[in-house]
Amino acid sequence: MQLQEKIQQLKPYNRLLKGNLMGLEKEGLRVSREGGISQAPHPQTFGCALTHPNITTDFSESLIELVTPPLDNSVEMLSFLEDTQHYLYYHLPKDQNFWPTSMPCVIRGETTIPIAQYGTSNQGMMRTIYRQGLANRYGSVMQTIAGIHFNYSFSHEFWQQYQTLFTSTETLRSFIDNSYMGLTRNIVRYGWIIPYLFGASPAVCKSFLKGYHAHSLIEFNESTLYEPHATSLRMGDIGYQNLAEDEAGVKANYNSLGHYVNSLKAGIQTACFEYEMIGLKRHRKYQQLNTNILQIENEYYASVRPKPLLEPDKKPLDALSSSGISYVELRSIDINPLLPLGIDKAQIYFLEAFMLFCLLEPSCAISTSEQFEIDTNDQLVAHEGRKPKLMLMHRGTQTSLQKWGNDIMTKIEQCATLLSESHQVFVRDIACRINNPNLTPSAITLSQMKERNQGFFDYTDSLSKQYRSDFLSNTINQEHFDYLDHQAKVSCKKQQQIEASDLVSFDTFLTEYFKNT
Repeated sequence: MQLQEKIQQLKPYNRLLKGNLMGLEKEGLRVSREGGISQAPHPQTFGCALTHPNITTDFSESLIELVTPPLDNSVEMLSFLEDTQHYLYYHLPKDQNFWPTSMPCVIRGETTIPIAQYGTSNQGMMRTIYRQGLANRYGSVMQTIAGIHFNYSFSHEFWQQYQTLFTSTETLRSFIDNSYMGLTRNIVRYGWIIPYLFGASPAVCKSFLKGYHAHSLIEFNESTLYEPHATSLRMGDIGYQNLAEDEAGVKANYNSLGHYVNSLKAGIQTACFEYEMIGLKRHRKYQQLNTNILQIENEYYASVRPKPLLEPDKKPLDALSSSGISYVELRSIDINPLLPLGIDKAQIYFLEAFMLFCLLEPSCAISTSEQFEIDTNDQLVAHEGRKPKLMLMHRGTQTSLQKWGNDIMTKIEQCATLLSESHQVFVRDIACRINNPNLTPSAITLSQMKERNQGFFDYTDSLSKQYRSDFLSNTINQEHFDYLDHQAKVSCKKQQQIEASDLVSFDTFLTEYFKNT
């Protein structure tokens, strides 16, 4: 069944899409007054990162992650994020700020990036050692890159109705899993459009690339490197990479849920000589969780992940296999420094329509040749996306970014008719960026840097101070602040309980964890 036919058949049931759930995870560095990464520990006011549902850390002790609960509308979700970010500014020490873009502030060497600490429990130690492994394998600098993850799920009622369109003989669970995997394949093949439309990292501080491998960036000024037509250097070859994994032939396979799970398990099970040279322990201290290609599944960086609902004492890949896909996580979103939250309602509305398009558009298996095209397109768009007459590869044929982009945007707008008039308006507005690259956040960012005669750091630093001042002048949502105060206390009690409940040594815990992988 083709896209148009699906849209027509779903129109009488489009109310079921109102039950879809969405959530955001936004990362951001705490920076010092001097402009480097803060060396101070995660503020006690925020509670314990191991167990707090809304304020945690990622790789670094200074890389905060703000998490919204799953909600059924974008206004509530953005409001939750805004109030949580306000809380963050309110409680940050005066000598610190929250960095409002994906690429990091001034980096003064690997040793100035404190690895996140999660307490003395086996669970907490595993998180910290995993991050130590990332530092040893890839260097800490790469791990300071921040982003926004958009989580999305379709309602159970929608899935029931959607299945009837196919008169499928599969179980509902199997139908949902296969449909979600089709959606992820389309995100992979059409995903270049996200950094083109919303990429906001065309420049970096020179300190980020100090001692780095060869790159194609040129000098913007004495402190900044950039690419004139870049959209998202975060998504390019100076950003997150799985080079060792790719060279070893381990690549996430989205052609079915079983393929996906097994491809990542292969990485967790396969030895890597380079990582064996690091060693599991040094001076009796763990340097990584194992010496295989992947320590755990999260190490494989991907622009999209099918996700399960986490189950106690069950590894995520096992939960995927046993309980199926609960939602999809889109990970290719830059933090937009032009926006106080790094994202806005227009972008969320577009992402909803994009997710629906990726579900409804036919989605065949990804062949090896198509995967090569996808990887090439992603790198081209990240580094040269706004280049006039840029050509991409699509089904073995060269096509212009503008032509393919307009075709995709037309289909996304058609899918938006199932959501709301507002969704259609925002999609049409954002679609203008395809033919006018100057409207993209990456172009506007570079234009403002040039107008203000500011390099990446000075430009971003001025925005960070402006946003802090603006947030602190806002009226406090006392109910939300009270909620986060409560969560801070509860999170620390939970962490203490976890630490007190450990009955085995970490060595035994880790052995048991990997025993049945």
